[in-house]
Amino acid sequence: MSYSPQIESFRKLHEAGCFVMPNPWDVGSARWLRGQGFKALATTSAGFAFTQARADQDVPRDMMLSHIAEMVKAVPDLPVNADFENGYADTPDGVAANVKLCVATGVAGLSIEDATGRAADPLYPFELAVERIKAARKAIDDTGSGVMLTARAEAFLTGHPDPMPEVLRRIDAFVEAGADVIYAPWVREPAEIGAIVKAARGKPVNVVVYADFGLRVADFEALGVRRLSTGGASARSAWAGFIESTRLIAEEGSFAGFAHNGASKPLEPFFRKDLEERS
Repeated sequence: MSYSPQIESFRKLHEAGCFVMPNPWDVGSARWLRGQGFKALATTSAGFAFTQARADQDVPRDMMLSHIAEMVKAVPDLPVNADFENGYADTPDGVAANVKLCVATGVAGLSIEDATGRAADPLYPFELAVERIKAARKAIDDTGSGVMLTARAEAFLTGHPDPMPEVLRRIDAFVEAGADVIYAPWVREPAEIGAIVKAARGKPVNVVVYADFGLRVADFEALGVRRLSTGGASARSAWAGFIESTRLIAEEGSFAGFAHNGASKPLEPFFRKDLEERS
């Protein structure tokens, strides 16, 4: 079966080696990353939420769908993977319906979390979590699009008291449920990453590099990781510079926070050239 060029290239990227799929948070950051030669991009729910003065997981479904469509349109020649939270529904039927809406934005892939977003019960019960991935799989298959499904096991991120066994148990079930890619956010120790790769049984594994782990792309590749994302880390880095420079103005009357603004000098010529190429 043949799919869109973006989906075909996205699938090929997962076949061997290890590639970096950074997470832009708006059109400008997406176009810049494209210009740096990255072969695929992913949305970041946190990064986009900050642009809307919202916390992560506090963006309504339709607002997120509009953002995802905008990002796909911003880089029409690249595959875009959607950070689609928990599918914006608790029930398998709700997940399936929303997944079809996400596929319609033109994404090449999307991820579904097993986290509820509720502090009292942060993870969906095991059986329900598996049924949700099965529903997402069937919904994608029904579209005939070939969009890749990433199943996220969130035990590390949600503060589970014994995350590794729970992550491995869910990964095994998510593979059986039809996930194309496996992802356990917040894992960072090489031994744990290796165990997740083994549990994925040949399915590509995504690792989010949200800080300096002391590892390079080649090190992750040696562990068997196929895909690296950056989540909200790049957006947080941009906000860190903004927050510190404005803090100095507000508290000290100092503009010293602009000392490193020379790093942004390439932006003007880049976006001028980028616009010319699109015209």
